[in-house]
Amino acid sequence: MKVDKIFDSFIENNLFKNKNILQANYTPEDIPHRDAQIEQVANVLAPVLRGERTSNLFIYGKTGTGKTLSVQYVRNKLFGRLEKMDNGVNLKIEYINCKLKKVADTEYRILAELISKLGGSVPATGLPTDQVYSRFIDLIEQEKQLIIIILDEIDQAMQKIPDSFLYNLTRLNSELVNSQIGIIGISNDLTFLDSIDPRVRSSLGEEEIVFPPYNAIQLQEILKKRSEDAFLKGVLQDGVIAKCSALAAREHGDARRALDLLRIAGELAERRGQKKIKIEHIDEANEKIEKDKIIDIVETEPKQFKLVLLAIINLTERRKLEKIFTGDVYDYYNGLCKKAKIEILTQRRVSDIIAEFDMLGLINARVVSKGRYGRTRQIKLAIPSRLLEKVKGILTEALVL
Repeated sequence: MKVDKIFDSFIENNLFKNKNILQANYTPEDIPHRDAQIEQVANVLAPVLRGERTSNLFIYGKTGTGKTLSVQYVRNKLFGRLEKMDNGVNLKIEYINCKLKKVADTEYRILAELISKLGGSVPATGLPTDQVYSRFIDLIEQEKQLIIIILDEIDQAMQKIPDSFLYNLTRLNSELVNSQIGIIGISNDLTFLDSIDPRVRSSLGEEEIVFPPYNAIQLQEILKKRSEDAFLKGVLQDGVIAKCSALAAREHGDARRALDLLRIAGELAERRGQKKIKIEHIDEANEKIEKDKIIDIVETEPKQFKLVLLAIINLTERRKLEKIFTGDVYDYYNGLCKKAKIEILTQRRVSDIIAEFDMLGLINARVVSKGRYGRTRQIKLAIPSRLLEKVKGILTEALVL
């Protein structure tokens, strides 16, 4: 039977020694090229070793620059040191991924998730938010403890919930007797805090660390180190690691993408019963990741982003060879907003969204001069044609147009 042959081939032709090493959630013992950033994180969090509350910390950097990995690394080191010291400090560090819709799309759900992680529970819906805060306070005040809350991709949550959420969390410290709370916010958006109410920002009293992108040589070192433990000896063709690194360096120095490329290429070679991972497997893996990335972006972006993207797609299809500029997109977007009965953003904000699409690789936006009329962006859609129908379907369904 064909299925049995597939299973037999998979068992016999294993190219991996330990595939987990190439997964995004793997925390290595050593994180190359991030010593300075790890030391900064450790300096901010070190006061917990004396039972003191830490400053709130906000960490910025593009996807795959080691932000979450470095925080988890310092977290593990902190717990290891506290275990050896045995000084009675009760530390809890709780992680929440704000990109997950059912966890972080409302203030209520974030609090409910926190309560759940700390051993309590509240109904999925139904309580007034101030009652959920009271439950949270009652729970953490049961014992003397320090709590650090890691809010990963915090910019995603703050697009959906009020700025006051962060203010309320920090304000709780003045009400607490036995416990204290610190926040670590991790964001891919370097300008994230600029859009927050200045009064909220001043209440945070935050420290900031920026993680720069990796370059191609640094990515090669990371991949070489991981691949030694991830694959059986001799299965990587010459040039595979260099190709992975070059592709990921082009994508804003994204180590996560480089690791995914290598892992998916290995899986493709395995499925075909091949003994080597070749450069053509990397190209195929890159195409697969690109497709998955585009669909993921389209599905998870907020409604306003979806409306702007749909405007660009519809204009591109209608105008064929004609050039499209920012003003054209804004006019079309206006009409879509009225149809969907959604608030219309300013032209400047729509222009910011267009710039973000350019950064994500969904469009190519070139700044051109219009003489005395100023400067604008000429926009060209960069979504592969084979994905357009699927993308349009996701957008129209989400916007109920």
